[in-house]
Amino acid sequence: MSSQPAQISPAQPARPSPAQPAQPAPVLAEVTRSGFTEGRHRGALVLLNADGSVLRAVGDVTSPVFPRSSNKPMQAAAVLRAGLELSGERLALAAASHAGQDFHRELVARMLAEHGLTEADLHCPPDLPQHPATMEAVLAAGEGRTRIAMNCSGKHAAMLAACRERGWPTATYTDPGHPLQVLVRETIEAATGEKVAHTGVDGCGAPLMAFSLTGLARAFRGYVLAEPGSPERRVADAMRAHPEYVAGTERDDTWLMREVPGALSKAGAEAVHAVALEDGRALAFKIEDGGARARGPVLAAALAVLGVDSPVLARLAEAPVHGGGGRVGEVRSVW
Repeated sequence: MSSQPAQISPAQPARPSPAQPAQPAPVLAEVTRSGFTEGRHRGALVLLNADGSVLRAVGDVTSPVFPRSSNKPMQAAAVLRAGLELSGERLALAAASHAGQDFHRELVARMLAEHGLTEADLHCPPDLPQHPATMEAVLAAGEGRTRIAMNCSGKHAAMLAACRERGWPTATYTDPGHPLQVLVRETIEAATGEKVAHTGVDGCGAPLMAFSLTGLARAFRGYVLAEPGSPERRVADAMRAHPEYVAGTERDDTWLMREVPGALSKAGAEAVHAVALEDGRALAFKIEDGGARARGPVLAAALAVLGVDSPVLARLAEAPVHGGGGRVGEVRSVW
């Protein structure tokens, strides 16, 4: 009997080695309910000493993140560098995530009118006021969403006004290649000491530039320590003098800047926050899942580590969990 030739299987391509899973971010806050840990919020946080050295880093504080509205002080400094003359409440509003209260909307409208602009020139989307009582009043009056009520409208009004001052086009002011946005990028890179890693689109439609949490803390530190009269210091001084124009009358940033002398504070969407104290101590953090309920407790704990001793910390840390109409737990910082 003749033997059959051996069957040779074709060579199989080598399988790539499985990638090592990324290490999870550390837990910054826990959610407890009835004595049981119901959830966890992970993230990253950096604290700087007054001399700018890192006091403590929790998680990855060197990879880029989107700081969201915590970028606004730098965007406001850029409009000053463009030649727009702003001060006081107007400059604070240029760096604001305002609440849409009457005094916010009225000043945005005036800022536009002063430069021959109207609400139709704003690129931010229509929205309702975020201040609950103001929103109820607007709806009760039969009014709806407007661009001026959107929390970033002060920034957009300032950007448009700067374009008018420089003779730059206003129809394309949110294009990343627009001269104003190029200046914003340069201003951010100078403040953070880093190159912008990525540019996206923020919720308000403006370009959103990514860099590290360490760079964000460094920028805030630089703004409070900047030379008096410089664009950076002017922004910091306006925000600290008029915090209600930055955040409304009932928010963390306002409380902190009112009650901790010399503090500069700006929250951002997706649970980002940056603060600098008068002597240059600074912090920045981001909750990975964007869980805003963890932001206050983490902020209060970070400020305590920096040595802040103020009744406002208890208010920031207050984050109850409710059940059956009563308090049954809390969100608490654990880093």
